[in-house]
Amino acid sequence: MIPALLPQLLVRIGAAGILLCFATLALAGGDDWKPVPGHIATRWAKDVSPANCHPEYPRPQMRRREWQSLNGLWDYAVTPIEAPKPSKWDGKILVPFPIESSLSGVGRRVDEKSTLTYRHTLHIPEAWSGHPVLLHFGAVDWHATVSLGGSVLAEHRGGYDGFTVNLGRLDPGRAYDLVVRVEDATGDGQARGKQWREPNGIWFTSTTGIWQSVWMEPVPVESIADLKLTPDIDSGRLRVAATIAGMEPATVVEAVALDAGAVVARASAPAGAALNVAIPHPKLWSPDHPFLYDLRVGLFRNGRLVDQVESYFGMRKIALGKDASGITRLMLNNKVLFQVGQLDQGFWPDGIYTAPTDEALRWDIEETKRYGFNMARKHVKIEPDRWYYWCDKLGLLVWQDMPSTQELADSVPATRHTVLWRNQFEHELDRMIEGRFNHPSIVVWVVFNEGWGQFDTERLVSRVRQLDPSRLIDAASGWHDRRVGDLVDMHKYPGPASYPPEANRASVLGEFGGIGHGVAGHSWSPALWGDPSRSGEELAADYETLLRRVYDLRDTAGLSACVYCELVDVEIEQAGLVTCDRDVEKMPVRRIAAANRGRFHY
Repeated sequence: MIPALLPQLLVRIGAAGILLCFATLALAGGDDWKPVPGHIATRWAKDVSPANCHPEYPRPQMRRREWQSLNGLWDYAVTPIEAPKPSKWDGKILVPFPIESSLSGVGRRVDEKSTLTYRHTLHIPEAWSGHPVLLHFGAVDWHATVSLGGSVLAEHRGGYDGFTVNLGRLDPGRAYDLVVRVEDATGDGQARGKQWREPNGIWFTSTTGIWQSVWMEPVPVESIADLKLTPDIDSGRLRVAATIAGMEPATVVEAVALDAGAVVARASAPAGAALNVAIPHPKLWSPDHPFLYDLRVGLFRNGRLVDQVESYFGMRKIALGKDASGITRLMLNNKVLFQVGQLDQGFWPDGIYTAPTDEALRWDIEETKRYGFNMARKHVKIEPDRWYYWCDKLGLLVWQDMPSTQELADSVPATRHTVLWRNQFEHELDRMIEGRFNHPSIVVWVVFNEGWGQFDTERLVSRVRQLDPSRLIDAASGWHDRRVGDLVDMHKYPGPASYPPEANRASVLGEFGGIGHGVAGHSWSPALWGDPSRSGEELAADYETLLRRVYDLRDTAGLSACVYCELVDVEIEQAGLVTCDRDVEKMPVRRIAAANRGRFHY
């Protein structure tokens, strides 16, 4: 074993030559932060710095004006899992980039026998004096223990759901040591999606530790803790359910809907009761017209405003229905809409699970739309809220997968170990739905992918239906169909193909395609897929052939949606329309966009 303090030589041979990466502790940490060299990067990597690291408010649908980002340089240490705490710090890490990533400044893997510990010093603004302070984590992978001043305040298990720690009232005149200890086996039964300890094939670099924004905000003792927004276009109403912390009798919640700053509707009710906000002549949200209303929710006590948050919502409806021929179809706002999507895996060569910047997140959605897709299937990963915000804002339908696990399938004997992990999976499934419920872009929940860890399908579909009757459910995208949910879903490579639609289930093609083509100098791996001499026009002709068959299946076999694999290359996979550094469009956009809309180049 090479001692930890010696340089670690990473060698990668590519078309551009040999890249040598000497990753030392000195390079990884210290105030002179810089990305770890050795892999390709996106154009947005140059915009990342400790002083400007995801500075946007992380929760667009429940905003407060007073808040403080904690993204930036933190101390870090990797120690044996049995060690009670670090005896020294290894250096600095740039939060919220996972430790495995280049943009973290570390570029190091943490195995199941180690603990990753973070430390950051909190300073409370004078204006927050006397107010409870909430500390928010967008996501930490996987088991996090949060301490302040040596006292453990919270533990959280789960790699994708946000959590909040109430720090209580803190003294603005003091400095507080915040410590976050993380364990992550990336195995056993964790919901982990495509993460893998030893990346290869379709399995990609794992993410450990903090990988979404960390921030804090002061709140009143009596405050709005959560919002649940449910649009109903048939009745022209928005249902608003506000969860209140520290609720007192006679507290009132008021919701005000606005269009370009003008009030269009308001409603109020006692705290704890749902509000129905009547929206006159509602403007409907769709991919072509992604109209969003602003929403202001206030908490009143004896007529005095004690808390207020700002939000937004879209009036839209997703459902099954029959077309003129009696075929079961996907309906958006009571009209048939053929959904053409791309498989979106959400990996970045420089940030792994974390996009370099908010602009990079937006670019992926804009690129999806430029290519003529009206939908993305977010594949076995849950993104930060701001990704869904851009889908809401720009108009992109989302099928949201539950991150998969590989060890919990029905065929695995039910032991105490598997029961605990299945309970954890169900808990994280609940948290996914609760945490992303308000985004109008999300129209389908996908419970399982290709039978990976598939168990208790019928019961879990019923559970999802109970939590959210307003959206459609894909019980299992590909492979093991248990005849429940709203979609009958086939995966076919290269395809396309489809199952017949059913009386109560629409037929969809959850994955197909995969035209492999690597581009030298823009690929994660030096081994390139496909014939490098083929032109973009030749590749586009192949794509058009696939989409002609898709549209034939729509017209003759009742197909209602398709998901092409994929928009961007991911590490070893080079099946994207765009390279993984987002720098080269492999096929002409005009032809792909036309094909996705059913118009073909001859």
